Amino acid sequence: MLTLYYAPGACSLAPHIVLEWIGEPYEAVRVEFGSETLRVVNPSGAVPALREEDGWLLTQAGAILDYLAQRHPQAGLAGDDNLRARAEVHRWSAFLTSDLHAAFWPIFTPFRYTADQSAAAKRAVVEAGYKLAGTQLGILDHHLDGRPYILGQARSFLDAYAFPMIRWASKMLPDGVQRYSNVQALHYRLTADPAVQRVLAREAGSRP
Repeated sequence: MLTLYYAPGACSLAPHIVLEWIGEPYEAVRVEFGSETLRVVNPSGAVPALREEDGWLLTQAGAILDYLAQRHPQAGLAGDDNLRARAEVHRWSAFLTSDLHAAFWPIFTPFRYTADQSAAAKRAVVEAGYKLAGTQLGILDHHLDGRPYILGQARSFLDAYAFPMIRWASKMLPDGVQRYSNVQALHYRLTADPAVQRVLAREAGSRP
C-alpha cells in the first residue's frame, strides 16, 4: 500500500486528492514541517513524500503526481498519450512548480528575500509577492478561458496540483481570486468534487 506524508494546507493536498481520485487503498500520515518524524522519512523535512511498500521513497509534488498518474493509467489523470500532449503536461507541471508555487514564497517567508529585517521591508516583499502571484494567476486564467480543466475537458493531476495554490490565493491575496474568473471557476468545480471534499474534511479533522 502507498503511504502519503502530508501537512494540512500544504501542496501535499494535491497528491492526497489524486490518491482519492485513483480509488485504490492508501495510507495518509499527517506530519509537521521539519519535525523529526518527517526527517526520518524525508531528510529535507518537507512534504509531500510518497513511500511504496518496498520502502522506495519519492519526494517533490510534481514528481509524485506524475508518478501516481502513470502508475494508475486507468484513472485517466495523465492527459492524452501523444508527443505534444505530454509536452503540455510537462509545461503546466513546470509552470505550477516554478512559477505559481514559487510566487507565494515571498508571501510565506518574506525575510528570506531581504537583508533588511524591518517591518517596512517585510511589507515590501509581501507586496511584491502579491504582484508576482497575481501575474502567474493571470497566465493560468487566460489559459483556462474556454477550458473547464487545465488540459481541456477532462480533469488531470494538474488540476489537483493547482488546487492548493488557488486556495492560498483565495485566502492570502488582497482580492482573492475574484479578478480571475476562470481560475475561480476551477476552484469552485474542484471544491464541489466529492473526493476533494473528503480529503479536505480528512485533513481538517486530522491530528499529528
